[in-house]
Amino acid sequence: MIKDILVLVPTERPGRPVIDVSISLAAAFDAHLDAMAAGYVSTSTAYVVNGAAGAAVATVFELEQERATQRATAALEIFEAEARNAHISYECHPLEATPADAADAIGAAARLYDLSVVLQPMPEYETFDNALPKEILLHSGGPVLFVPHIFRGAFNPKRIGICWDGSRLAARALRDARPFVAQADSLVAISINGADGVPAYASTDRLVKHLARAGLPISSVDITASRSEIQTTILSLAADESVDMLVMGGYGHSRLHEGLLGGVTRAMLQTMTVPTLMTH
Repeated sequence: MIKDILVLVPTERPGRPVIDVSISLAAAFDAHLDAMAAGYVSTSTAYVVNGAAGAAVATVFELEQERATQRATAALEIFEAEARNAHISYECHPLEATPADAADAIGAAARLYDLSVVLQPMPEYETFDNALPKEILLHSGGPVLFVPHIFRGAFNPKRIGICWDGSRLAARALRDARPFVAQADSLVAISINGADGVPAYASTDRLVKHLARAGLPISSVDITASRSEIQTTILSLAADESVDMLVMGGYGHSRLHEGLLGGVTRAMLQTMTVPTLMTH
C-alpha cells in the first residue's frame, strides 16, 4: 500500500520529470505527497572563525543561507502550482544545508515513506543535488523510484519488468513494488544468466509460478550476457518488451564498501530509459 510519498525536487536541474510522476502517483494511489528541495550552502563558509575575519565569513554565510532558501523555495513553487491543480494532499519542505547535512537529513526523512521519487543522476552534471538520489537509495531503507531526466508526463505503469536473480535484494525490490505489480496488465521476469546465478529454490520458474498463483499475468525471459553487457541487455529487452517500469535491487560492491554502488546499478542509473524502482 502506498499512502505516503516523498519527492525530492532538484534545485540545480530540471524538476519537471519528478514533479509530474510524483503527482500522478499521489493521485492514482490517493496518497499524501511531501516535496523536499535542498538549497545548498558551501562547506567553505559553513564554519565561522573568531574576530573580524569571522564576522566577514558569518556575513557571507548568512547571504549563502538566504540564497539557498530562495533556490529551494523557487523549486517548490513549481511543484506546488501543479499539486494544487491536481487537488492532492501535499506539503512543501524547503531545506538549506551543506551537501553532507542535506544528504543526512533527506536520507533519514525518506525512511518514513512508502516510496521516494527522485531524478536520475546525470553524469554530465557536477551539482550537489545530482548525488542526493544515490544517497537516498543507500540510506532510506525503502523503495526509491528513479525517474529518467528524459521522462515527460504522468506515470501509469502497465507493463513491468522484474529483474530477477533470486537474491535478497531482488526479493525485497519485488515486495516493495507490489502496489505497482498488482495493478499491472502484464509482467515479465527478466533473468540474466539465470541458470548459473539463481538459487534453485528461488528460480525464475518458481517466481513465475508464485506470481501466477496470485492471478498476476507474468511471463519470463532468460538471456545470457557478459557482466559488462548486463545493463545494456536489460534496457534493450525493456525496449523490445515495451516495458514502462523496471524493478530491481540496488546493489553495493560488498559489505566492506557499502557506500559504493555496484557496477550494474551504477550503469543503470546513468543510462536508464524507463522509470526504475530500486531497493538497497
